[in-house]
Amino acid sequence: MNLCDHNPQTSAATLKSLAAKALLTLLDGRASLFSDRIALSEGGFRKDSVSQHRTVVALLGLLHFAESGLPYSFDLEAIEEAIFRDTRWVSGIGDLGILIRFAAECKPNRLASIINQFDFEKALTLFLDGRQAQTAPLACFLAGISHARLGSRDVPVDLTDVAVDTYRLLKNNQGAGGIFAHAGCPSFLQQPFSNRFGTFADQADSIYALVTFARAFDVEEPLADALNCANVVRTLQGDKGQWWFLYDKRSCRVVNHYPVRSIYQDGLAPVALMTLEQATGQKFQDAVCKGLSWIAGANELGADLRDFERGVIWDSIALKSRIAGLRDVGLSFGHKEHTNGKNLQVCLEARPDHFGWLLYALSRFGFSGDALVAKVANGESS
Repeated sequence: MNLCDHNPQTSAATLKSLAAKALLTLLDGRASLFSDRIALSEGGFRKDSVSQHRTVVALLGLLHFAESGLPYSFDLEAIEEAIFRDTRWVSGIGDLGILIRFAAECKPNRLASIINQFDFEKALTLFLDGRQAQTAPLACFLAGISHARLGSRDVPVDLTDVAVDTYRLLKNNQGAGGIFAHAGCPSFLQQPFSNRFGTFADQADSIYALVTFARAFDVEEPLADALNCANVVRTLQGDKGQWWFLYDKRSCRVVNHYPVRSIYQDGLAPVALMTLEQATGQKFQDAVCKGLSWIAGANELGADLRDFERGVIWDSIALKSRIAGLRDVGLSFGHKEHTNGKNLQVCLEARPDHFGWLLYALSRFGFSGDALVAKVANGESS
């Protein structure tokens, strides 16, 4: 079943409803936090321990979902209180970035206390992911600071310098062709790998952060960086809408196709690309719609990742074995076709940040998704 076969007025609502149901399954009621992951076993779902970082992302999406007027069954205040009650879970600039972003977007009354509680000026050197210049945490931190600036010009500390420093570190991780490597610091343990290759999450997080930084601090250069990255990953998008897993900063090619994760398709890509489209006017809607259609069965396995019976959207389509993964990398470097469907399977697990970004994207840009489904179904182009 393909998203483009659905009524364009209900397609986004269907995904949001499934996401909300999945989050109910992921919720640890005693802790008022979301489990890091659920996985399907013979006895049903198996839950991992809670994750505060992923809970913040889930809550960010749920609050935007609640604003859209659709019904929900969560005690959002209890979840929020659980996040802020003890912030010792903040162990990196990525954690700090998502926390300040959440406050700036949804709970501005908490913004000043967070800025006073943490040393933002020294965060890049205090936290390991900052010292290693890891791309996704840098992007998360830059986006959080930028949202704080947008939320209030009267924050208790001037965050301009740390924002500029973070932007420069992030930009250093970007190759001339537009792709971001996973990390930049030479002392990173996996330096030869991480300084050359970057995941799709690295690309999407960076695009969003650059656009938000440009908007918050009234600068134009980051928009060019974001467009450079977005245009190359769109060129590399699979013929079935896949946002592939791993990219080569030097050659601007895909080096590992799988896993293709649902969070890329219906969460991170729509958030990043639709935000960029709003800022620049360059159209990315067709690429976003292809990614959404992949979720609903227009993929290499013909498998609908929306499990209506269990109320979940499955995590990914992944390779069955590590050997198949090595073969995929080898073929990619040899400029040959990637693996076929016989080596692939649906990964029957789910994580709360996936559903948080889905709810965030489709609640914020749902009008674009609905209109786009109808547009592609009619064979129109942007």
